[in-house]
Amino acid sequence: MPCRGARLGILALAGLAGFIGPGTAGSAAGRKAAGGIKGMVASAHPLATRAGLDVLKKGGNAFDAAVAVAAALNVVEPAMSGMGGYGTILVFASGPQKVLFLNSSGRIPAAVDSDVFRAPTPDFEKNRRGAKAVSTPGNVHAWEAMSRRFGRLPWKDLFAPAVRLAEEGFVLEEEGIPKTAFENFPAQAKTIFGRGGQALGKGDRLVQKDLARSLTAVAEGGGQAFYEGEIGRAIDAAMRQGGGFLSLADLRNDKAEWRDPIRISYRGFEVFTSSPPANSFCSLVRLGIMSRFDVAALGRNTAEMLHPFIEASKHAFWCRLRYSGDPDVSPPPFDLLLSEAYWTKRAALIDPRKAKPFEYPGLERAADGHTTHFVVADSEGNIVSATQTLGNAFGSRIMADRTGIWLNNSLAYCTFEPKGNPMDAHAGRRKLSGDCPTIVFREGKPWAALGTPGGHTIGQTVPQMVMNLIDHRMDIGAALAAPRVSFVEPDQIAVEEGVGQAVIDRLAALGHKMRVVKGPGGLGNAHGLTVEYGPDGKPARLLGAADPRGRGLAAGF
Repeated sequence: MPCRGARLGILALAGLAGFIGPGTAGSAAGRKAAGGIKGMVASAHPLATRAGLDVLKKGGNAFDAAVAVAAALNVVEPAMSGMGGYGTILVFASGPQKVLFLNSSGRIPAAVDSDVFRAPTPDFEKNRRGAKAVSTPGNVHAWEAMSRRFGRLPWKDLFAPAVRLAEEGFVLEEEGIPKTAFENFPAQAKTIFGRGGQALGKGDRLVQKDLARSLTAVAEGGGQAFYEGEIGRAIDAAMRQGGGFLSLADLRNDKAEWRDPIRISYRGFEVFTSSPPANSFCSLVRLGIMSRFDVAALGRNTAEMLHPFIEASKHAFWCRLRYSGDPDVSPPPFDLLLSEAYWTKRAALIDPRKAKPFEYPGLERAADGHTTHFVVADSEGNIVSATQTLGNAFGSRIMADRTGIWLNNSLAYCTFEPKGNPMDAHAGRRKLSGDCPTIVFREGKPWAALGTPGGHTIGQTVPQMVMNLIDHRMDIGAALAAPRVSFVEPDQIAVEEGVGQAVIDRLAALGHKMRVVKGPGGLGNAHGLTVEYGPDGKPARLLGAADPRGRGLAAGF
């Protein structure tokens, strides 16, 4: 779940319709969707949304706008994502009429020794947070690949909003920079994110001159400027100084990968998500098992509906631990996991009268992440659904000298026990991710795009939103705002208080160990959109929504 204190915002922003403000987790707040005809952007920060809209209004398409949004989020959500991070992108390209997965998670450095991340190595837990945990950042290559293949505007133009925001600064909202994080910043970062030795607070202006220079270098020199130029050399130097494994050779060898997505049919709708090395398949396993139940008849967020979903979530979590792997080495058995026969078998094993304990397949799960998700659509029918992250808040807390770029701690999210398991830190292999960007087709056309941050809750939140849209016929705003539940290993069920005490008590009576999530925040910070089509088969209306749990913005024109 995103770190509440790490999320950054601005004060009031005039001229942008459709603002979805912060609300209580699972409340009705913010359910009204924003509308548009020519374009739609929903992201975790109003300034990033505006950056995407500006690009669309200048003649760019969804792919151009997605690069602009991602670059702007690097500036206004520095704790969550950026050029030093990685992610998972799902797109629908209207030209070839095809859904594609763009993998930007990068590969594990070639020199990694995974033994440093587990006992009996001294400081093995500390190694999961610092320089040794930095993996190859894949975002810039992915942005460039998307722009080259499908973009319309010049690459340099896509960075103008982000460069301006970094150069001129913006006003912080909420709590500002978390003091606990600031205390662990390197000296150069403290001069950027603090003043007089104290972290910037609400109402202070955050100016990032070094980041502006780095963004300008990438705008002018493309991915080569990041992976092989001055920025790459600065990252290499920071890694050598900190004892990390990532090298300039790893950066130079990085490539963004276009891959086919995976999909299932759910009540006549086609649900697409990312294929391995993303672990998004667990979301489809949950939906598949729930397709064996009459979710609409069971009712929205009733105990009768949530109990089988929780049990299905436990099993899908087991599948993730058991079957995740590099697709070239140990691909998951999708012929089994995504088959109707398997779903029927697993659904039949759910006891309607009693919760079953979670049983491990012999692996330990990594911790949660701090992430962001955004969606973009244009009038031509192109759609981008992207999840990006640094790992922990501010990643490894390492900033390459004079770059303003936070480096990820991606390797912290490997699974280190037992040694050599498919999700261990295998040198040179693809880095696995838990992101779950999703696109849903109705009657052969892309109808909805959505996703969320939230660590291990991501693959549980997404199917709940899909069921809200399909089974409960909610619009995108209501589907994102509705209360959520999530299995939290080893034996707890997190539930937003909006579910209601009577339902929570009933689930507890079935044997679930309930933990209520109260107040602002909640499970995830989703963004999504839906597309309505005219008689000519072209997009006629776009609806977008930002999760009321966050301070994002959905806006169109």
